[in-house]
Amino acid sequence: MKIRFTALALAASALLAPLASQAQTEIQWWHSMTAVNNQWVNDLTKEFNDSQKDYKVVPTFKGSYDESMTAAIAAFRSGNAPHVLQVFEVGTATMMASKGATVPVGKIMSDAGLAFDPKAYIPAVAGYYTAPNGQMLSFPFNSSTTVFYYNKDAFKKAGLNADKAPATWPEVFAAAKKLKESGHSCPMTLAWMGWTQLESFSTWHNVEFATKGNGLNGMDARLKVNSPLHVKHIDNLSKAAAAGEFVYKGRGSNAQASFTAGECAMIQTSSGFYGDVAKNAKFAYGLAPLPYYADVKGAPQNTVIGGASLWVMSGKKAEEYKGVAKFFDFLSQTKVQAASHQRTGYLPITMAAYDLTDKSGFYQKNPGTDIAVQQMVRKVTDKSRGIRLGNYVQIRTIEDEEMEQVWSGKKSAKDALDAIVKRGNELLVRFEQANSKK
Repeated sequence: MKIRFTALALAASALLAPLASQAQTEIQWWHSMTAVNNQWVNDLTKEFNDSQKDYKVVPTFKGSYDESMTAAIAAFRSGNAPHVLQVFEVGTATMMASKGATVPVGKIMSDAGLAFDPKAYIPAVAGYYTAPNGQMLSFPFNSSTTVFYYNKDAFKKAGLNADKAPATWPEVFAAAKKLKESGHSCPMTLAWMGWTQLESFSTWHNVEFATKGNGLNGMDARLKVNSPLHVKHIDNLSKAAAAGEFVYKGRGSNAQASFTAGECAMIQTSSGFYGDVAKNAKFAYGLAPLPYYADVKGAPQNTVIGGASLWVMSGKKAEEYKGVAKFFDFLSQTKVQAASHQRTGYLPITMAAYDLTDKSGFYQKNPGTDIAVQQMVRKVTDKSRGIRLGNYVQIRTIEDEEMEQVWSGKKSAKDALDAIVKRGNELLVRFEQANSKK
């Protein structure tokens, strides 16, 4: 009798197990975070999943930003899109123009009855992801900006002041020369070339990157990166490359590994690189603001937003959207925001998270970790609000292609920048024509 009862109990539990698992609504999240930041994403979702029983967020790495965006578009067309898609900032204009493919984050939050105040976010961040009508379209997640990292040990060996980073571009080139003379094989490298040396360079110097407020004021924007200042800067980098004082290490974030390995002594890249440096660098390092040309009026101004935001894809069930809203509400918590900022180097997103981090003494214990915020909270101008252009993923590729011609000595700075403007504008015209009909 006891054996029979046990068998019935086991059978009953086996039947109930699937029902219990079905009660939890799954939320699919496609992202592009790698290495230490991939672990951060996994830890965030585990923390949320453990905090409640109704929803389960499932994070899935889908390749680089452009790869995950392409995969999501294909999945949307076949009816299998994820609930949440992480899209890098240069894909924003394309997502905004994708009518019917997404649901505004403000609507998701209000439909779920959850408070969502765009004014709580750092203005430069909120403004970038907000439509002309004032509606916030995507959820700011891993917003970053460009900062300067340098190897203090290498600086000491070269006889440079390790406690003071170069503040101007002439000082950077002078430091690179000394590092080279001290035997350093890679005095300086640069990551995300178009972002750091054209986009952020433009806003930092308060010069036009593109017309129409860098694209934020209309789809009929056109590139302006062949100005005398842009030509001068890329030409200076070209001369440094020829002298072995600047070493090109490839597209995107490829150059970052050479810095953490101690191979390259200086790099300009994302503030979101901090987590990797803090964990993997075996040398003393420093963080500093981007260098600038002191003879440019208005410089330094502010840097441009980078990183990515979370877009909610359309065509899902109401209960699933409620789960998305709950997840976003969790990510909005000041303690969660502050912890993520401190762990990764990405911006704290909200001023409350910045204040909490400041009061905790984190910035005092980790000098330079507040630089990304300080560069972003400055008063912005029409030339420095950010860059939002159609077909910009493809334009970034053009920037890489043309500047690689400069680093290899096959093109002059002016010819390469003229080509970027010509080829890029052709894509902008195409985007404008395709979307003005909608």
